[in-house]
Amino acid sequence: MPDEATQEPSRRIRPRPIEEEMHRSYIDYAMSVIVGRALPDVRDGLKPVQRRILHT
Repeated sequence: MPDEATQEPSRRIRPRPIEEEMHRSYIDYAMSVIVGRALPDVRDGLKPVQRRILHT
């Protein structure tokens, strides 16, 4: 049986409902934004945008 990486791309594509893919992608993006921008850092209690303002 051939390895998945060596198969042609059309054989590796799996059909998936667009609603499911959009939901998963949106949740992944939203969580990365929340963690990266909206939550204060435990070290100093500042959000990234507040840290940039103080640094300038």
